[in-house]
Amino acid sequence: MPNLTMPNYKLIYFNMRGRAEIIRYIFAYLDIKYEDHRIEHADWPKIKPTLPFGKIPVLEVDGLTLHQSLAIARYFARNTDLAGKTEMEQCQVDAIADTLDDFMATFPWAEKNQDVKDQMFNKILTYDAPHFMQDLDKYLGDKEWLIGNYVTWADFYWDICSTTLLVLKPDLLDAHPRLLALQKKVQAIPAIADWIQRRPQTKL
Repeated sequence: MPNLTMPNYKLIYFNMRGRAEIIRYIFAYLDIKYEDHRIEHADWPKIKPTLPFGKIPVLEVDGLTLHQSLAIARYFARNTDLAGKTEMEQCQVDAIADTLDDFMATFPWAEKNQDVKDQMFNKILTYDAPHFMQDLDKYLGDKEWLIGNYVTWADFYWDICSTTLLVLKPDLLDAHPRLLALQKKVQAIPAIADWIQRRPQTKL
């Protein structure tokens, strides 16, 4: 007889949304049970050497450790409509998720010098972010969702990234009501709304 028991999933990340939140969104939407293990920054130096490539988030699956948040997101979305209904749509979903991730990676999140960090953040938010939002707005156009006529995990990732960006620059989307409306549509999906209501409240 095949083993029909569900794997044990343990998601390990800091007590913040950050790079783990896309996995949490997909788990919430697909009703996948998991342990949301949040570590303290003070414990990170002890944990870091034990992990693949010394980075989080990681997902432990019955003893196997998976790393890279977008790879994990793709794994769980793969056989669902969240990934896109056709191979072409799946490529578009991946492309938008990677484009969002590329932009978020331009921020110097790990910079130790606060003055340098503030200057770099200000430059990106003042000069780079408006151009990026314009490109994304143009890509969305008059569509209801970023790809196809249904929600995909690219829409989830937009909501997660934009929530962080709006913490950093609250007026960032004032000139882009369609992008703001898309964010609100994602947050109104019952499973996502439920997760947002019950998740730990953190700044980022």
